[in-house]
Amino acid sequence: MDHRRLRSRAEKKGFSGFTTPEMEKMDRILNESGQLPNSEVIKKLTSGFNRSTGRAGKPILKWTDVQIWFLDRQKGLMSKDTPLTVPNNFPPAQEACALKNLNETSDMSKGEKVIDLSKLEFEAKSSDDAWYDVEIFITHRFISSGGHEVLVRYDGFGKEEDEWVHVKNVRERSVPLEHSECNKVMIGDTVLCFQEKTDQARHYDAQVIDIQRKLHDIRGCRCIFLIRYEHDNFEESVRLKRLCCRPEY
Repeated sequence: MDHRRLRSRAEKKGFSGFTTPEMEKMDRILNESGQLPNSEVIKKLTSGFNRSTGRAGKPILKWTDVQIWFLDRQKGLMSKDTPLTVPNNFPPAQEACALKNLNETSDMSKGEKVIDLSKLEFEAKSSDDAWYDVEIFITHRFISSGGHEVLVRYDGFGKEEDEWVHVKNVRERSVPLEHSECNKVMIGDTVLCFQEKTDQARHYDAQVIDIQRKLHDIRGCRCIFLIRYEHDNFEESVRLKRLCCRPEY
């Protein structure tokens, strides 16, 4: 693959750079693995960045932008004698504790597959009914009405935006769909849809109420999905690139 070609293409499209939280996360991945992540990891990471509210109003990232960053970063590290260090503001034990309690409150009936939460990424439903990517679980608590709440820090936000969220409003991150996967979306499905307005851009749960299947072309999927947002019943026709589906097991 010609990485110089990828770089010139990114520059031509006006790519304006990564946010500080994005670079810190990529630094952490590179530091922990000691090697370049594969394309699947990079694509998943890119999807997570694009769904983060920290990128609202900024250009959409391509996975090749992220790949180039890793290549440049590794090249820079190889020219230095000192290892890469990443600040660690939260003891790992705190995050492990929160995940453990989240797991204990999950309804895992007999015979149901048990998922290793430590390997998953999460999203949480905030008080504004929108879903945001969780960067870290800080702590947890019991509540008098029953159940647990977790204190979450959202990806791309500072500690002043930390929020207590009931565990029923925490779930594994939704998954962006490739153009070839549009057939996975069916009428009646609940999806996570990116809603962009002049004053905000957020992800909300929505129900698919109609689908116009169209032939794909060089641009990819051209199907149109009529969705109804669950929080306000507003209906909108959207393309596949604005939809994410629930993970499959």
